[in-house]
Amino acid sequence: MGFNKELSDITVVSLEQAVAAPYCGLLLAEAGARVIKVERPEGDFARDYDNAINGKSCIFAWLNRGKESICLDLKNKDDLILIKKIILKSDILLSNLAPGTLDKLGLVIAELRKNNSKLITCKITGYGESKEANNKKAYDFLVQAESGLCSVTGTESSPSKVGISLTDLSTGLTAYSAILRSLIKRGKTDIGIDISISMFDVMADWMNMPLLAHRYMGGAPKRTGLKHSFISPYGVYNCGDNGKILLSIQSNREFQNFCINVLKQNNLSRDQKYIDNPSRNKNKDELDIIINKEFSKYKTSEVLSILDKFNIANSRLNSVQELSDHMFLNNGEAKIGDDIIKIANLPVFSDNQNILVPDLGEHTDSIKNEFS
Repeated sequence: MGFNKELSDITVVSLEQAVAAPYCGLLLAEAGARVIKVERPEGDFARDYDNAINGKSCIFAWLNRGKESICLDLKNKDDLILIKKIILKSDILLSNLAPGTLDKLGLVIAELRKNNSKLITCKITGYGESKEANNKKAYDFLVQAESGLCSVTGTESSPSKVGISLTDLSTGLTAYSAILRSLIKRGKTDIGIDISISMFDVMADWMNMPLLAHRYMGGAPKRTGLKHSFISPYGVYNCGDNGKILLSIQSNREFQNFCINVLKQNNLSRDQKYIDNPSRNKNKDELDIIINKEFSKYKTSEVLSILDKFNIANSRLNSVQELSDHMFLNNGEAKIGDDIIKIANLPVFSDNQNILVPDLGEHTDSIKNEFS
């Protein structure tokens, strides 16, 4: 027996857009919570990220399955009254609107809490809630750059962003974790809590390895593409059929195993140039030549077979197409309109998944009738 909607008695009001809060909302919905997605009359702009599924967005479908959609104009007095009534009967208020927006709309958290002491609020911001932070727009790519992530990503000659919305997704995951902790605390105190999570703080935490290297190890790691700044052998190696394999050898014991059983050079791991990782890293160019020379004798499939046989850490350098066909990929579904699309499943999911993606304002009338 697996997970099965543990949060089924929880109602979430989510003033969300784009990726960070919607991903958090997706995780809450997957755990069984009722997630009411509040959208502007024109809808979450993520609905227009693409039009791949008969004019509708498959990216939006990935992030918003299992939710309800209500369209409200919160500058309208009646809609503002309605959202306050919904929040009054809800457990969680989630938002990633621009800093200060909730207050401007009249949704002041301190006032909301007076009428619902059990309310958990979670605000996602770009850089926090200081005066300086409030004036700075924050998108995934911008926070990647501001946090220094781009400075350690890419090749020696060119910094790069990570190829997915890493800042948004990691922030959504952090918000989900914090909300679960808040629910546990509320179960003990019967009182809600206010959470504020900045995308910058999340990335700064995840940047601790290069940050610590800068502060205590003589400098931040250089950009090395698919190589590692201080571990060797680590990176892409070429096989005889032009296939590419990644190695990531992390310990002296594994390197000794690699030398004896793959390279067939029993004494190589005892050579002072390769005796430990700092030595190997210092002489990595010479070591890479030795490895590529041996790998060039075999097809990619043969090298992979040998590496797996002796439990050497490796992977293929796969394309997205190869991911799509991968033997380990656990596919799920989302239904958008009359179309069902295949998506990669969440790593942890409920037995009874809700795969329906709401049309814009699909639940507006029913929710209004329920809370009016």
